[in-house]
Amino acid sequence: MATIVRWNPVREMAGMQSAMDRLFDETWRNFRNGAPNLDLPLDIHETETSYLVIAELPGVPSDAVNVSLHDGVLTISGEFQQETTPENSRALMLERTYGKFTRSIRLPQAVIADQIEATLENGVLTLNLPKTPEAQPRQIPVRVNSVSGTSKASQN
Repeated sequence: MATIVRWNPVREMAGMQSAMDRLFDETWRNFRNGAPNLDLPLDIHETETSYLVIAELPGVPSDAVNVSLHDGVLTISGEFQQETTPENSRALMLERTYGKFTRSIRLPQAVIADQIEATLENGVLTLNLPKTPEAQPRQIPVRVNSVSGTSKASQN
């Protein structure tokens, strides 16, 4: 038995627009201004006293990595250099990405810029950003007021 469905051109157009949006998102996601946009994936952890930022930068020397902090925005930038290929060789597969990268994140709380530590070891960049004392949680002691055992009525 056949079912008759009323044709709705608006629904068809919305479906086509959604398909086109997905196509463009997948095709152009990694391109900005004609050059690949290399996203730098980050792991960010927070403790009571600091932020810990971890990024993988395989093959990037420490002098080619720039880390800056301006108005609460942390920026990590650099470049993945393409290795030279042997003469008279033919590439069979090229999956690694090369080019400049930059990643900026706004920190939720203020940090002490003079005490930021950055280390690059085995291709892993680790940043330790200590929070300002104002941004750290404080324990507030609760005092107990001692009240004498007698009330004013019993004193009369």
